[in-house]
Amino acid sequence: MSDDLHPLGSATVDPDLGALTDIDPAKRARPGIGRKLRGLPVPLIIGAALVGSFIFIALLSYLWTPHDPLKLVVPDRLQPPGSPGYPFGTDKFGRDVLSQLMVGARNSLYVSLLSTSVAIVVGALLGLLTAGAGPRWRNVFSRLIDVGVALPGILIALVLATSTGPGNQAAIIAIIFWFIPIVARVTIGPARQILALDFVEAAYAYGRSKWYVLIHHVMPNIAPLLTVLGSVMFAAAILIEAALAFLGVGAQPPTASWGRLLQESQPLLEAAPTLMFFPGVAIVLTVLGFNLLGDGLRTILDPQQATRTGIL
Repeated sequence: MSDDLHPLGSATVDPDLGALTDIDPAKRARPGIGRKLRGLPVPLIIGAALVGSFIFIALLSYLWTPHDPLKLVVPDRLQPPGSPGYPFGTDKFGRDVLSQLMVGARNSLYVSLLSTSVAIVVGALLGLLTAGAGPRWRNVFSRLIDVGVALPGILIALVLATSTGPGNQAAIIAIIFWFIPIVARVTIGPARQILALDFVEAAYAYGRSKWYVLIHHVMPNIAPLLTVLGSVMFAAAILIEAALAFLGVGAQPPTASWGRLLQESQPLLEAAPTLMFFPGVAIVLTVLGFNLLGDGLRTILDPQQATRTGIL
């Protein structure tokens, strides 16, 4: 009996399984959206929720805060959390802690986003240049990058911050110089592996230049790696910005910063411990969110793991 007359179309009976099977793989049902959502890694979901909350609060602070974060209300100084009009209390100058936390999230987002973006672009280009260079220049660039990675990052950040003067600009420059060698080092290995593949040789044979191959063939293949790295580096940038502000070389008054809130609350640890608690929790949750997001992205951007979890 022909297939078009068979009541089950192209279906056949598997003699080993004793059940109907579809011999056309294209007709197999792909996982639906619901199954894909259920298959998403838990770290990705939690991380995305924390990061989304952080970004929402940072953007909301441009439009609204419960109080003016710079307004001094001396009669209301050191109000405990839950006081009327002050859910998170007030600091030693009577400023609303919640408003300062919201503006501090904005400052952390600005510094981390700018510094991480510049570092990834410059570091990736430097890594591609090193991977595509000849043996002699590749060794020279690799050794220089190794020196940059080996240098103590926080010390270099402090030197750069103090030499350019305290402020957000100093923190951004310090983070960029700290991250560029790391991005370049992470980029070199995968880029060289891709350059050794057959399709790259075919592109050269077709007359493509080396920079064309690096930008149009190598970069798209290492983009998932840079995406995950960017998420982790964003978390590190928030920590570095807070550390520099805590040490006095980052954001300066009257700019609100989580690190500076920690520094100002340190002398009042016994009298008002919540002043240190809230910015500390904000830093922990935000850094945790970006780290979980990076871990989840690594899972779904890895084709083998994504297939095992049913996302693809």
